[in-house]
Amino acid sequence: MIPMSSAEVVAAVAGTALAPLCDSEVTGAVIDTRAITPGVLFAAVKGARVDANTLSGQARAAGASLILTEDGPAALAGGAEAERIIVVDDIPAALGRLARHNLELARQLNPDLRVIAVTGSVGKTTTKDLLAAICRERGNVVAPPGSLNNEIGLPLTVLRVDASTATLVAEMGADHIGNLAYLTSIAPPDIAVVLVVARAHLGEFGGIENVARAKAELVEGLREDGIAILNADDPRVAAMAGKVASGRVHTFGRVHPADVTATDITLGSDGRASFTLHMNDGAASPAPSASYAPSAPSAPSAPRVSLGLVGEHQVMNALAAAAAASAAGVGLPAIVAGLSSGPASAHRMDVFRRGSTLIIDDSYNANPDSMRAGIAALGQLGNGRKAAILGDMLELGATSREEHLALLPALEAAGVSLLIAVGPQMAALAEVARDAGITARAVGAWEEAEAALSDMLNADGALLIKGSHGSGVWHIATHLKGE
Repeated sequence: MIPMSSAEVVAAVAGTALAPLCDSEVTGAVIDTRAITPGVLFAAVKGARVDANTLSGQARAAGASLILTEDGPAALAGGAEAERIIVVDDIPAALGRLARHNLELARQLNPDLRVIAVTGSVGKTTTKDLLAAICRERGNVVAPPGSLNNEIGLPLTVLRVDASTATLVAEMGADHIGNLAYLTSIAPPDIAVVLVVARAHLGEFGGIENVARAKAELVEGLREDGIAILNADDPRVAAMAGKVASGRVHTFGRVHPADVTATDITLGSDGRASFTLHMNDGAASPAPSASYAPSAPSAPSAPRVSLGLVGEHQVMNALAAAAAASAAGVGLPAIVAGLSSGPASAHRMDVFRRGSTLIIDDSYNANPDSMRAGIAALGQLGNGRKAAILGDMLELGATSREEHLALLPALEAAGVSLLIAVGPQMAALAEVARDAGITARAVGAWEEAEAALSDMLNADGALLIKGSHGSGVWHIATHLKGE
């Protein structure tokens, strides 16, 4: 964060001081007392289980300069001094305003700072991690750990930007129309990456066309001269080119003509993909003209890339990252080197061995498309028995049962012989899987699935663990890894 005075902070958040503020410098912002370092602003968020106002005194003792709260008397009762308390109507909105101000200051200090924003129904976190690895070639990178991509997570990420930051890689998520318009108002991107429009959060959006409308807000929020990186293989994403005010569009894809593409894709016995990377002259240029038009790949060299990630579906994420990094001015050698990095965020295609069984931990979240990709990756992992622990896919609305049942062909194609289905929605899949000859068991909660693990770990082969975060199956992966 760019250091700010108490007076500057209270003005930026549009807050009110409970008493005349101490003249102190603020150097960061956190919502977790465990993350406090001297000089930070502690935002006392009132959660379902813990009211962080009760921790205000603890936060001050740990070195927090100021307390941001919606309830001044509660923060005072929690142990903070009145001259250290700023009261606002809405903490997430206040953090957003502070983050916007911080980014504006950082751009003034470093005009070469580039903001790359990533969205999509599938692959956001993996693409963000790849971009963070690649863009270190430009200098210091700020990127969120895991999936801090909402109205609190994004501001906290932006508030880590300082004068030395060369690249901010921001993950932006949406479960309602208007989410991305708001997030891009906090951090207007120089480069906007839209990966795919898929069947995620359908219960909230009310249909896939509304998902597309929401994702398009990212490119509509580009800075005046911004560049959109669009998936040429997804018609809904490709159509967003018409919403890019600057007209500067780079594409990636495997099927349709694109600026960045892959050929000669092979999979190793470990399920990791290798491919030949093609980038045309436009995609390899950090600053194409406004009249830039996509053309067939014709890069002077087509290097071989070996991904550190499991699954053929990761190739598209890699192409998106390559296109965005190139638009930011990163050279081809650094792009190739960065793409070889392994998973940086927990529970996302993280592969490890437990005894004789290879575990594929993709348990952070799930929707129908990412679930099929995970199951396909399981099928690509060599010989031996294929097993899966699959948790409910949540927030699918009226199509939920249909989407769960539709996973059966993917299980059959991958050669899955043993399935534990976690949750009431997955129970329907277990029933049809048994009819198809798969040994399947339905359980109500992840703890029951964990109790049945011995049957899955006593044989050579591979085990996929995947489900929506709310299904809790990520706990199983965490325990297996010994974390």
